[in-house]
Amino acid sequence: MTCAVRESGGGWRCAGVRWPREVPELGWSRGGDRRVSVLAYGAGLGFRAVGERHCVGARGNVCPLGAVVPGRSTGGRCAECARLDRAHSVAADTMADDPRTYRVYLAWFGPGMVKVGITGEERGAARLREQGAVAFSWLGRGPLMAARRTEEVLRAALGVPDRIPYAKKRAVRGQLPGPEERAGAVAELYARAAALEGRGWPESLERLPLEVVDQVGIFGLDRAPDPDPDPDPAPVRSVRESAPAPVRAVRELVDGGVVAGRLVAAAGPDLHLAVADGGVVVLDTRLITGWDLTAVTRTAEVTEVPGSDVRVPLIDIGGGGVQGGLF
Repeated sequence: MTCAVRESGGGWRCAGVRWPREVPELGWSRGGDRRVSVLAYGAGLGFRAVGERHCVGARGNVCPLGAVVPGRSTGGRCAECARLDRAHSVAADTMADDPRTYRVYLAWFGPGMVKVGITGEERGAARLREQGAVAFSWLGRGPLMAARRTEEVLRAALGVPDRIPYAKKRAVRGQLPGPEERAGAVAELYARAAALEGRGWPESLERLPLEVVDQVGIFGLDRAPDPDPDPDPAPVRSVRESAPAPVRAVRELVDGGVVAGRLVAAAGPDLHLAVADGGVVVLDTRLITGWDLTAVTRTAEVTEVPGSDVRVPLIDIGGGGVQGGLF
């Protein structure tokens, strides 16, 4: 069984999930050192948070203040590091002379949830996996400012946003329509966008053909855990047609709080963990950045809490209140 959590005795802190390839990885940092743990669906994952949560710094640099940040912050940065990180991002429009080629994409996250965005061509589809896009298609490629201008034109003309809250993505992830409907939604958006070519669309942006990429399989959303797993199962689990809908999400970590379960799916920063009561809990890994984590096992440190693999505050994904507080 793969354990994806490193001991904190050496000072390693989790940097969250990344998607450089079609499998999720947990990043780890200690000063200027970086490491990754490749995650596997069906494998166990468990950890205990220790001490206080500290700022993760900006642009690969350690926070000079070592600032403590709130447990519910998905940014995991103090105000100054957040400002520095934002100032050097593509979204800040401070890199007009960037010589790299960018791509414009159209992404679908669920019924009624589509967006337009841009990403560096050399990154491939990593950005789409990081956002948890269920399906997408490229629309065009060209210089940064042409891609940015196209994004703005499409947002205004088609009435689509440039970002969708993760809470909304989670709420529909367990009830996705079939692949034909997903592909049809992307194709319909592509047709509307392509019809705008020549009407505010920069000439330096090359239109790319429609090619819908469906990421349900990559995210493991077509899988489900064995309904009655034994305490120490083999890494390969049985597969059903669709994953059970998660109904709870971790709200924040606390000192001494434990999260443990079996990884059944992952999308964007979210890990879907099957827990002992048969349910699925979503862990937004942006909430675990900046924490020192120690590894735990389900049998040794979690089963003391009957019916659950989680002892941190949870919240109903549907928008309700906290379920059970600390347990």
